[in-house]
Amino acid sequence: MRPLAENSAGIARTSRSYLAAAVVLAGLALLAACSGAKKGAMPPVPVTAAEAVKKDVPVVLTAIGTVQAFNSVAIKAMVAGQIMKVHVSEGQDVKKGDLLFTIDPRPFQAALQQAEAGLARDKAQLVSADAQSRRYSDLVKKDYVTQQQADDATASAGALTATVRADEADVQNARLNLAYCSIRAPIDGRLGNLTVKEGNLVKANDTPSLVTLNQIMPIYVAFSVPEQQLSEIRRQAAGDPLSVSATFPDRPETKFAGQLTFIDNAVDNGTGTILLKATFPNADKSLWPGQYVNVSLVLSTLKDAVTVPEEAVQQGQQGYYVYVIKADGTTEMHIVKVVQRLDGEATISDGVQGGDKVVTDGQLRIFPGAKVSIVPPQAPQGGTPSAATQGGIK
Repeated sequence: MRPLAENSAGIARTSRSYLAAAVVLAGLALLAACSGAKKGAMPPVPVTAAEAVKKDVPVVLTAIGTVQAFNSVAIKAMVAGQIMKVHVSEGQDVKKGDLLFTIDPRPFQAALQQAEAGLARDKAQLVSADAQSRRYSDLVKKDYVTQQQADDATASAGALTATVRADEADVQNARLNLAYCSIRAPIDGRLGNLTVKEGNLVKANDTPSLVTLNQIMPIYVAFSVPEQQLSEIRRQAAGDPLSVSATFPDRPETKFAGQLTFIDNAVDNGTGTILLKATFPNADKSLWPGQYVNVSLVLSTLKDAVTVPEEAVQQGQQGYYVYVIKADGTTEMHIVKVVQRLDGEATISDGVQGGDKVVTDGQLRIFPGAKVSIVPPQAPQGGTPSAATQGGIK
């Protein structure tokens, strides 16, 4: 058995040997890393790019709009009575003149007959009074009757003439009330919720209405824009009608085309906006009263405007900017002025020329003068980042 001191010395020597070897290996690894960094010091950053396009671009005002019925009528009874028949169902489309409700007509038929009988009686009395007035006119010339008697006969005939006219008005009123027993649609439209059923009693002009009838072909979309745009809107609307499009927030790909047909006569002092309305044909009845839609009002057209994909425009301390890829593959930051953003495109009035290549993805990994390589865009799938962002900012 070796002495304890000898074993300790051997262990120490072995530890020093391992430590020295580790230092040497670390130095070699560091040297290799430095050499590798020098060989590929700044690899090109993968980015996606697009070309700035020069084209005519419409100048568009956007707003949130509300769909409104073109006409809305609250159907009410004009006479009191019992609902004998409901001829329609809730949500039904009706035409102007279609029969909606029938109120019990019997009391009004009786009133009409009574008025007609009174008219006939007074007409008969008028015939007799006219004949007597004529006779007295002849007799007073021969002094067979006094002038007073002749005047009384003439006055009686005149009074009966007025009575007949009043009776004729009563007959017309009775006929009108009888006609009111048949409630018909005043416009084309779609019925809402029925508030009465057969057998219910109704009052004249009572609240709530029997049913509401909305005209939805055509249909309105109401929206408001800042008052600063009013003068331009009025100037452009003085010519051809301005085009308006509407889309649903959850279905921007579906567009409806209409025209501006109404500008309110006063600015809302509370909001500083002006109310506008556009009319849409709505032939397929896709637009429904009460819906919210995104509205785009085309004011004019910019000729030969420069457009880039909206994702190419970034915002920094100096304002909006884009990265332009130069011929040598390096990037250059250009401060730009954005006129509008619409349908995924940004219209640029300064800072970019038609044909320039701009970075659309990967801006967070580059800087002015950085070397880039253009890769085709890839749609993210299952949360996988695109080619321009793999290995970079996630």
